[in-house]
Amino acid sequence: MQIGCHISVAKGFEKAAKKAHLLGAESFQVFTKNPRGLRPKKLNENDAAKGKAYCEEHGITLVCHTPYITNLSTPKEDLHEVTIRSIKEDLKIAEAFGAIGAVVHCGKHVGEGETYGKQRMIETLNIILEDYQGTTKLLLENTAGQGTELGLQIDDLMEIRNGLDHPEKVGFCFDTCHGFAAGMWNHALFEEMIDKMQTSGYLEALVAIHFNDSKTPFNSHKDRHEKIGKGEIGESALSLFLRAPQFEKLPFILETPVQDEVEYEAEIQYLHTLRS
Repeated sequence: MQIGCHISVAKGFEKAAKKAHLLGAESFQVFTKNPRGLRPKKLNENDAAKGKAYCEEHGITLVCHTPYITNLSTPKEDLHEVTIRSIKEDLKIAEAFGAIGAVVHCGKHVGEGETYGKQRMIETLNIILEDYQGTTKLLLENTAGQGTELGLQIDDLMEIRNGLDHPEKVGFCFDTCHGFAAGMWNHALFEEMIDKMQTSGYLEALVAIHFNDSKTPFNSHKDRHEKIGKGEIGESALSLFLRAPQFEKLPFILETPVQDEVEYEAEIQYLHTLRS
């Protein structure tokens, strides 16, 4: 288990890697580009190589995150084209950084219905991945179910992955806050969720954990992260993830709200305490 956090890459990837290490992170996450934009980003190959080498030297695991504004299920042709271009670019950047995965949010059907949304998402992913031969996996993240979001439940996520031409190029990132808000799990449902992950094949494709408490109640369908132990999920339920053998080899990435990234240092140590 590699416990870490999200780090800004605004000052360069190498500096982000060093910041993560300084905070005691064994893993970290960066955005491939502006999370609220789709403008193409010119890769600084020298910075990427130095940051990748630093992570390898210190045994740090990297996960990347793609911009929020893409929509894998959009019926709009212009956004569909931009989404494909952007995520193809994200995969190349993530691979240059040495990331094990690039997280992407599941699609929104925007009123076209779940059946359409899932099929459109499969179609879009197939186009993105048809020519990709890199080692970085595209990671589908479970959603809280805000609006017309897809991918709330394990069966839905597996249906999408199993429908792909190249499912081996796709894995999963599980967000504890999203799963709680979607009604997938809480303390009482934890073992049931683990069983579902194992029997469905989801666990074999699980690459990373986004480790967050929730500001909103169980099954609220609202995505509002909170610091560990300060929200509706609570310390007791979240500690189950830290002690579960099924997750012991995965990176745990904190995306909890902080004013300054230095706050993650204490929270990382707190997770180590909870784990032991």
